[in-house]
Amino acid sequence: MKDEINRLAASLRDDIASFVREIVAIPSLSGEEGEVVERLRQEMQDIGYDEVRVDPMGNLLGRVGSGERILAIDGHCDTVDVGNPDTWEVDPFRGDYRDGVIYGRGAVDQKGGLAAAIYAGRIVREIGVPDGVSLLVVASVYEEEVEGLSWQYIIKEEGIMPEAVLLTEPTGLKVSIGQRGRMEMKVRTQGISCHGSAPDRGENAIYKIAPVVQEVERLHQRLEGDAIMGKGSVTVTDIRSTAPCLCAVADGATIHLDRRLTTGETLETAVQQVENLPSVRASEAVVTVPEYEIKTHTGFVYPIKAYYPMWLMDRSDPLVEKAVETFAAQFGEEAEVGVWAFSTNGVTTKGAYDIPTIGFGPGQEEHAHTPRDQVRVDGLVKAMEFYAAFVLNW
Repeated sequence: MKDEINRLAASLRDDIASFVREIVAIPSLSGEEGEVVERLRQEMQDIGYDEVRVDPMGNLLGRVGSGERILAIDGHCDTVDVGNPDTWEVDPFRGDYRDGVIYGRGAVDQKGGLAAAIYAGRIVREIGVPDGVSLLVVASVYEEEVEGLSWQYIIKEEGIMPEAVLLTEPTGLKVSIGQRGRMEMKVRTQGISCHGSAPDRGENAIYKIAPVVQEVERLHQRLEGDAIMGKGSVTVTDIRSTAPCLCAVADGATIHLDRRLTTGETLETAVQQVENLPSVRASEAVVTVPEYEIKTHTGFVYPIKAYYPMWLMDRSDPLVEKAVETFAAQFGEEAEVGVWAFSTNGVTTKGAYDIPTIGFGPGQEEHAHTPRDQVRVDGLVKAMEFYAAFVLNW
């Protein structure tokens, strides 16, 4: 079977390169994925997936096989924005291809991995799906803005509970078994406005929030972690104030915190740490975790709280062992095992629902969200091989 997978993957090299270039050339910011979803849907149908549909949220679900055991391979189809176009050496929406590398926004994060998963379905279909198994390839939406949102919907509203999930985020062709969590917090101080010509008559909310900013910086230095997941982190990413006008003392000030959660840290412990800061207590600041109502490209609105728990698979878990065994059998070398620095849809599949989840993807994590966004075609082919072999061995 190894040689057959290798042969089929090699035969699809030009096809997948062309396909990735095509979908990279389709802009697909979070909430604007409709055009790329349609193109992905067409490809699944052309390949001959047994079922292809778009759910009300706008996620694309393609099924190969009809067994009760569901193995899901997930890749999000939205991307971050380009940023300053002057920092790019290529057109981010042309799908430049040279020296075996495809360049452009979303090439590595993560249209390359998603394309490899879709084409792996083609290989699995040709060789034959194992008895009792269904492969579900998901092109999920809105991950860049709110990771895990799509899978909350798929699990809660669609009632789909896979036995295992394989994420195609970039790992440099290593097996990833976890990530730090993420959450957002807002800290607000209340002041009393007055005319700017006589500030002593009021109470300036900006002055009250200033020592909080400094103590948050010191809190970050105190945070701890472990050898696998690393330390937690916290940083101020936004600060805003309110006042009747620019010649009046601020009557409100709010900072936004990005908090990364390591082993043992939860929403409750992170909020308590901020609430216990002396400046927060002294200013009677209010600490909250924001909740959002997300509108997807189909017009569907779904609520979510800005808390995305950390998760980590045990190195000896059968799913991890199967991934390591599959890699060794297919490529004749030992797989590297690690964790992501960034956050993924695993915050829902494993973090919230404890579904065994691993990751494996083409391309390097450090190219994500940068003007050097890129993926090697060799990596696409190797990822395609791994996904197909993993399904057939699973």
